[in-house]
Amino acid sequence: MQPTELGKSGLSVTRIGLGLAALGRPGYINLGHSNDLQSLDQDAMQAQAHKVLGATWKAGIRYFDAARSYGLAERFLGSWLKARDISSDGVTVGSKWGYTYTADWQVEAENHEIKEHSLPVLQRQIKESLGELGEYLKLYQIHSATLDSGVLDNQAVLDELARLKADGLSIGLSLSGTKQAEMLEKALTIEYDGQLLFDGVQATWNMLEPSAGEVLAAAHQAGLGIIIKEALANGRLTPRNDQPQFTEQRDILEGIAVKHETGIDAVALAYVLAQGWVDVVLSGAATIEHVLSNVQAIDIQLDEANLDALDGLAESSQEYWETRSKLAWN
Repeated sequence: MQPTELGKSGLSVTRIGLGLAALGRPGYINLGHSNDLQSLDQDAMQAQAHKVLGATWKAGIRYFDAARSYGLAERFLGSWLKARDISSDGVTVGSKWGYTYTADWQVEAENHEIKEHSLPVLQRQIKESLGELGEYLKLYQIHSATLDSGVLDNQAVLDELARLKADGLSIGLSLSGTKQAEMLEKALTIEYDGQLLFDGVQATWNMLEPSAGEVLAAAHQAGLGIIIKEALANGRLTPRNDQPQFTEQRDILEGIAVKHETGIDAVALAYVLAQGWVDVVLSGAATIEHVLSNVQAIDIQLDEANLDALDGLAESSQEYWETRSKLAWN
C-alpha cells in the first residue's frame, strides 16, 4: 500500500487506516461486536488487538487512529509499536480528546463515555495520550466536535490547540451527527497567523450518509487532510446487516461484490476511496478476518455504473443518525 500525504499536513498516511474503537474496550455499537471478542479480559483483549495490528501492518497499513475514550486503545497501540521497535518515522498515529471513558470495562454501563470539550480536559488528555503514545502521536483531534459543545467558540481551547500545533503536533477535529457540514464550515474560518488551525478532519461519510460530501471536498481543496470514519456504518454495510428493510440495498451491494470477487465490506470501502477528496478511509476491523477482507478495497476499481447504483442507496441524514442512535452497545 503506497504512502500518501494527509492533505497538506506533511503527514504520511496510507489510503486505508485502522481505527481502534472496537479493539480498545469490550463494548461497542458495531453489529455483532460480541462475536468478535474471544475474551473480555484486558490481557486477552490486548493480545487480540496486537494480532489485528500485526495483520494490518503486514497488509501495508501505516495510519492508526485511537482516542482517549476508546478504553485502552492508546495503550494497546503504544505497547505494540514499542515492542516491535517500529520507528516513529515509519508510522502516523492520530488520537482524539474530549471524551472520557467511563464504562469501567463493562459492556453495559449508564455512560460509556462523557463528553467535555474544556481546556482542563484537553490539558489532561494530551498528557495522557503522549504518555501512552509518545513520539508516535502526530495528529491530535477534537473528538466529535458539535455545535452544542461550543468547542469552536472556546478561545482558550483554540489557543491551546494552536500552541500544540506550534510545538509540532498536527491538529484536527472529528465530526458527528446531522450538522457535520456546518461544523466543518465553521472550522474552516479559524486561523492563526494567517494559517488554518486545523490540518485535518475526520467525518462520517458512506453510501448511506453522504450529506457532508460537498463541504469535505471544499476542505480538501483548502488543504485539510480528509479521514473517513464509519465507512461501514457500524456494520450496517456488512453481511451482518440482516434487517428485512435492507434487503434491496444488500442485493445491489452483493451484485457488485460478486463481480469484483470480494465482500460487500470491501465494496463499501472502495466506494469511499473512489471519492477524489478522500485521503484515508478507516477500517474498524476487530479480527484478522476483517482486516483481510477490508484491505481488498484498495484493488477495487468501481465503474460509473457501480458508483451510480451505490449513490442510490443514500438515506436522509436524519434517518441515518436516528438509526445509529438506536444501535445497542454489545
